Amino acid sequence: MKQRVEKLLEDALVKISSVLTDLHGVSGRAMLEALIAGARDPLVLAELAKGCARARLGLLAEACDGRFTEHHARLARLLLDQIDDLVRQIETVARLLDEAIGALPAPAVPATSTVDPATGEILPNVVAYAWAIERISQIPGGGPETARAVIGEIGLDMGVFESAQRLCSWAKTSPRTVQSGRRTKGAPTGKDSPYLKAALGQMATGAAKTDTFLGERYRRLIKRMPKTKALAAIERSILVIIFHLLSDPSATFSDLGSDFYAKRIDRKRRTDSLVHQLEALGHRVTLSPAA
Repeated sequence: MKQRVEKLLEDALVKISSVLTDLHGVSGRAMLEALIAGARDPLVLAELAKGCARARLGLLAEACDGRFTEHHARLARLLLDQIDDLVRQIETVARLLDEAIGALPAPAVPATSTVDPATGEILPNVVAYAWAIERISQIPGGGPETARAVIGEIGLDMGVFESAQRLCSWAKTSPRTVQSGRRTKGAPTGKDSPYLKAALGQMATGAAKTDTFLGERYRRLIKRMPKTKALAAIERSILVIIFHLLSDPSATFSDLGSDFYAKRIDRKRRTDSLVHQLEALGHRVTLSPAA
């Protein structure tokens, strides 16, 4: 539905999405409402920008200079009303899910993720559920919606899987090798829960765009394998992180940083390799430590 709004604006030669990251954010929604209300002056529309978007008022004014007619306004109003109605329905379903999980009976043997690490007391299901969502949402690319989908498929008790490797194998995110006679070759990871795969795929796609360890890992993998395989590897890494967050109540997510791989380079080996390359090109190399 949001893509239809963008397509409608493009039909009217209005390219707000080329300047704003989120057309349906605070700034974009204010401009859309103003266009529907009858505002057509590009400068007036650009002044509705909020926060960091105000640094690009000139570009916004150019993007808003189109041919938005009353017909476009009527269609945009219909689409925005449908989006608002769907958002309200999603919020209602999420609230019902929270209430349903909170009403579940407590397990006979509590999982480690349902124990308060500070006091050792067993947390009510609704508290443990909210706590797990908050921790999983800290992973790059994650959010409350994807966290709910993941927990809905794997649960809070990681004791049933015993290890992250078994969880990844059950979720069909581990690499697979098929052997036929003397030949061995890679194969697809397999099909499991479409809801879990969709949530992990959404998290992996978001994490790949960030300046984090997962984002840097994706950029390293994409150099030597297809995009789908690289994203599958990121999905597995995210699932391993989720396993450790849920199995250890004292564990918290801490990003290793996008420079993690650079820090692990063997400095002497790398230095010798570069010196050898320069000498092969006919240079005489003398090294002195930096201050």
